[in-house]
Amino acid sequence: MIIAIVLFSLTELIGRFHPVLVHLPIGMLVLAAIFQLILLKQKTASLGPAIHITLLGGMLSAIFSATSGFLLSTTDNYDASLISSHQWFGIAVAVISIGAFILNKQQNKYTKWVILLLTILVIITGHLGGSITHGSDYLTKVFSSSEVVSNNTLRKPIANVQEAVAYTEVIQPILNSKCYSCHGVNKQKAKLRLDLPDFIMKGGKDGAIITAGKADESELIKRILLGKDNKDHMPPIEKPQLSKSEIDLLHWWISTGADFTQKVKALPQSEKIKPVLLALQSAEKNEEIKLSDIPDQAIEKADDKVIQKLKARGIAVSTVSQNSNYLSINFIAVDAISEKDLDLLEPLRKQIIWLKLGNTKLSDQQIDMISSLSALTRLSLERTSITDKGILALQKLTSLQYINLVGTKVTAKGLAQLKALNKLEKIFLYQTSITGTDWNELKKTFPKAMIDSGGYTMPLLEGDTSEVKPPPTIKK
Repeated sequence: MIIAIVLFSLTELIGRFHPVLVHLPIGMLVLAAIFQLILLKQKTASLGPAIHITLLGGMLSAIFSATSGFLLSTTDNYDASLISSHQWFGIAVAVISIGAFILNKQQNKYTKWVILLLTILVIITGHLGGSITHGSDYLTKVFSSSEVVSNNTLRKPIANVQEAVAYTEVIQPILNSKCYSCHGVNKQKAKLRLDLPDFIMKGGKDGAIITAGKADESELIKRILLGKDNKDHMPPIEKPQLSKSEIDLLHWWISTGADFTQKVKALPQSEKIKPVLLALQSAEKNEEIKLSDIPDQAIEKADDKVIQKLKARGIAVSTVSQNSNYLSINFIAVDAISEKDLDLLEPLRKQIIWLKLGNTKLSDQQIDMISSLSALTRLSLERTSITDKGILALQKLTSLQYINLVGTKVTAKGLAQLKALNKLEKIFLYQTSITGTDWNELKKTFPKAMIDSGGYTMPLLEGDTSEVKPPPTIKK
């Protein structure tokens, strides 16, 4: 039994060297082809030994690469058809490279044609290997019109999130962009697939990953919330990480029963998740700051009594991530903000890094009361009554990285008052008083920031209301 375990571990270890070894035959065999092409044109005698050496290195590394690749395929689950094709082309490369080496040593006249064939096989094998790792549509998906995109590009908004199907329009795009590369149709690490409902509920080799109605007990959520230094943390540290809003959405969906057919409006929605869902209707580029952007320095826990007072007022308070004392404050359910409400934030000035005051009746006079929150990195003021006068008070927020001023009366001149905030990375200014040449001036004022001017258009979807005109009358 022990011997079997040791042999299996050794097999897996050798297999894991495949990603390292696979680049050697690609480089050396292609280099041999280049040398052969030069030799045909220039008849340089000195290239003969170079071709011999590169073919030898390419042949040996191709054999080792094919062997390690085969061992790797037995220790994890991949798409069977892709693996089979890649495996046989890899074996073909190893075999043909042996033939090319022998023919070249004999100075056979057919050597050049065998090297040409070898080059073609290397390209095909490499493409198939890339498809296993990155997906079969790796080369073509750049031309795709799909709405599901990576973590660094624009995701089209949902026209009416309450009418959207929770799984297909809210949850599946998250799984697609963050999970499918390891747990999709082409690859299933730990025998886990997340691209279809049946597979999601089935789980992987360690059992179920979702406990419907109990998000905190679900293995999926547990793995996501593990520290990045933990080997079981998902996604792997080298992969794009989930943002806080994406984690919140997954947690909400599982907590409400992990249903695959219900619309958002049919599922229970806490005050915490409502603004997260509402944000999906926005066309902002990557509005959510990633968890990796949370300050590294530790901070003491906030006063529970103050937090309870905020919650009693209907103000949403949550930590920005598990095991963190930094806070996100959201006034989504508070229309008329009083000075007493803002005074409650003062004792939490060290902990609050995200503050959402959008869609409230916040005034310029009240803005000055939040300028003492020096730890703020995110500030949402969209569709408030703030003007250039209120912007002036924000100069004190030296840690600010993100500000949303959509739908306000702020002008370019007023915004320029924040030019000293050198950490400012994202500014959202759709439907403000900024027009014409102001945009070019702002880009000069904030050269390092992404300035979003909005102006997005929604595609007309099937089922949208549209004007139906009668067919034209044909004159006889």
